[in-house]
Amino acid sequence: MSPPEVDAGRLSRLAARARSAVLVGREDGRPAPLVEVAGLLLVILTFSRLHAAAGKDVAAAATANAHTVQSIERALHLDIELGANRWLTDHPALIMPAVYYYRLYYIVIIGVLVWVFVRHAESYAKVRRTLVVMALLVLPVFWALPMSPPRFALPGIADVIAEYDILGSGHATRDVNSGRNLFSAMPSMHVGWSLWCGYAGWSALRGSRPRLALLPWAFPLGMAVVVLVTGNHYVLDIAGSVALLVVSIAVVSALGRLAKRRRTAAGRSREPVPLHPAGNQAHQTTAE
Repeated sequence: MSPPEVDAGRLSRLAARARSAVLVGREDGRPAPLVEVAGLLLVILTFSRLHAAAGKDVAAAATANAHTVQSIERALHLDIELGANRWLTDHPALIMPAVYYYRLYYIVIIGVLVWVFVRHAESYAKVRRTLVVMALLVLPVFWALPMSPPRFALPGIADVIAEYDILGSGHATRDVNSGRNLFSAMPSMHVGWSLWCGYAGWSALRGSRPRLALLPWAFPLGMAVVVLVTGNHYVLDIAGSVALLVVSIAVVSALGRLAKRRRTAAGRSREPVPLHPAGNQAHQTTAE
């Protein structure tokens, strides 16, 4: 074989391997990267559209629901939002770190997703399914329970994000015609997605490094503080985020057990049937 033919063969094999790497899943449980990215982008796009649609023409209902939450929190002595917000404004050096923490958490979500995909393939499918289930379960809540954040509905709250937003004033707008859903405070998805990051990190590390596995939970704890001091969420919004994660984990676990039982049943149904069942053999022996 001539050198050009050898080079062509190598290039063909390399191209086949590259195509397989991005389009075909691996035996370690890691799915195909391109298929995975396409699926997640579809989920994000669908979630964004439905989330925005849930915030149309609900300002009055969202304000009424916010007042109800405020009443419940006062009865439970959980109404700390105004005091937390004033604490932040009394410590101006902490305002910009809080704004960066609030706005740039998407980078952490993407980083955790990629890290688990690359380094902990055995945990990836479970945590990705949990992320998707969270998105599916929270949408009906947004539709059924629109909620104005404290910065809109609680007198005396300083709108820290709007004043110091690193993304520009348009991203923290109060314009209900902006195309954004301004009334989805319940549950807090800033806390919800941050809780998912903690869960994903814990799931990936708990087997090999159980002590280190507790560290990822610091991220959602920090986010819970940030959303309170910036006037973006109520204490009960944070409680709703915890409930969302717990229910999503339970749903994914139940679906996993159901799928395992179905695989087991399918495997048994494909087992070959003996040519001479034990009963027939015993009958034949008796006859003899």
